[in-house]
Amino acid sequence: MTILDKIIAFKKQEIAKIKAEIPVKKLIESPHFKKDTISLKKSLLEPYSTGIIAEFKRQSPSKGVINDKATISDVTNGYLDANVAAQSILTDTSFFGGTMADLMEARSINTTKPILRKDFIVDGFQVVEAKAIGADVVLLIATCLDAVQLKNYGQLATDLGLEVLYEVHSQEDLDKIGDLDNKIIGINNRNLKTFEVDLEHSMNLASQIPDTALKVSESGISDPRIITGLKEHGFQGFLIGENFMKTENPGEACKEFIEQIR
Repeated sequence: MTILDKIIAFKKQEIAKIKAEIPVKKLIESPHFKKDTISLKKSLLEPYSTGIIAEFKRQSPSKGVINDKATISDVTNGYLDANVAAQSILTDTSFFGGTMADLMEARSINTTKPILRKDFIVDGFQVVEAKAIGADVVLLIATCLDAVQLKNYGQLATDLGLEVLYEVHSQEDLDKIGDLDNKIIGINNRNLKTFEVDLEHSMNLASQIPDTALKVSESGISDPRIITGLKEHGFQGFLIGENFMKTENPGEACKEFIEQIR
């Protein structure tokens, strides 16, 4: 059993328990349900966008604890000061040390940039939950879902006014999504089954994605010069977490990184 298999099995049990305790009606009553969301697509495409989707991540299954001292408040303010295109928040507790409260706190501070709920979505309930806690975008990982689930959860997100970042790692993942036109496609350089990182992966798979889709490169980006190469392959978004979070001041690290790519 891979780490990913363990995460998905645990996540399904976790969501079953939450669904038994919290009715969907209660989620819909959240104040965030009435608010307009902020578009990730627009933020990445606007002139002079940095393209950086900066992540808040305390730990990971492959690296263990990355940063357990930085606060959501400090990091969110730091990322906003650095003029990120968007913010990503891990909400998985058991494997990444995140919580939904992290995203809600970030949302109370960040009212201008889109927020991605980064989690392993295995049930439509989590999409509704994402809207209820103030997210603008949900992550749907093609490796973890079948074609029908990807379509249904994607449609549910759209119906709720949320955008979707479809994450792929292979041609098989792309085939599951089917029509890529106008979608936001994230290519994960990290193989979720082995957790190995290969940056060439983004560039190789990018050629299979039409120009009508918005391409995002995820994981393993540690040098501003890499961004230049990825842009030449049509990438307009760059999800970076660990590179910033492993420092004492993630916001400052993000700002310095962005200053080097402009």
